[in-house]
Amino acid sequence: MIDVLIAGGGPAGLATAIHAALAGMEAVVVEPRAVPVDKACGEGLMPSGTAALGSLGVRVEGRPLRGIRYLDRRYAVEAAFRDGAGLGVRRTALHAALARRARELGVEVVPGKVDGVRQDGHGVEAAGLRARWLVAADGLHSPLRALLGLELPGRGPRRYGLRRHYPVAPWTDFVEVHWAADGEAYVTPVGENLVGVAVLSSRRRGYPEHLADFPALLERLEGPAATPVRGAGPLRQRVRARVAGRVLLVGDAAGYVDALTGEGVSLALTSARLLVDCLRAGTPGSYEAAWLRLSRRHRMLTGALVGTRRYRTAGRLIVPAARRMPSLFGAAVHALA
Repeated sequence: MIDVLIAGGGPAGLATAIHAALAGMEAVVVEPRAVPVDKACGEGLMPSGTAALGSLGVRVEGRPLRGIRYLDRRYAVEAAFRDGAGLGVRRTALHAALARRARELGVEVVPGKVDGVRQDGHGVEAAGLRARWLVAADGLHSPLRALLGLELPGRGPRRYGLRRHYPVAPWTDFVEVHWAADGEAYVTPVGENLVGVAVLSSRRRGYPEHLADFPALLERLEGPAATPVRGAGPLRQRVRARVAGRVLLVGDAAGYVDALTGEGVSLALTSARLLVDCLRAGTPGSYEAAWLRLSRRHRMLTGALVGTRRYRTAGRLIVPAARRMPSLFGAAVHALA
């Protein structure tokens, strides 16, 4: 019997498989698409994410990131990471590096899709395979999460993300968050002559219309884009629980607040290790509480910022407030990183 069957071969699923293999467990990944898969993603790893890659034995080329900078039309404020550098890396490069590491460790990737689950007291059957545990790593709109009845209704405005790349030399080694009335633009250096620009907003319109809200940023992005626009959303996904019998949820499938603080991939990598640790200890039920502890700061800080974003007047005060209280802004960045 397989130890761990993983539905989804994205970063969260592959990280779970790698940790399982490093722990001496047999892991099999079920994934319908060929690697690498490009998706709408901010592509900035927090220092915790770069450390998580190191623990996986994964090496990937990217641009070191020193911290986070907030900007609006009048002000700018920045805070450096205190515990090492982050990493700006194309999602395709990260995905390919994780897939290589999984192959090195003998992880089998089976083409297919998990669209049904049967479980009993001893194991789980899915995709024609039987395993002791099934991990749902099937993304933001996880079909397995819905199948198991673990979704909760959304609350508040729906936010969406759009991302593309521009062939310009990075002008900063910070992740820049540009604030406007209707959304934010996130600039992440990911190569010697490549930056990713992601726009988040609850207003549904085209990418050029969003980008027009950031004239100072738009001036730096002259010339044709390097990649097409990719989108994702609605971003917020509320989850009833992350454990259902012998099925455990990881990555975006485990619940998502917003991309505003850029922690999605880092949280996915660190929670993958947490999940495998719980399985190794023979206490899979403890994963729920452990996940809640791990993600508490992220959920609180991101939720507070998104909540403020609902009110235009309050949203305009975020950058000025961070500028007036740099120590508080630095502490928040440190907590997230």
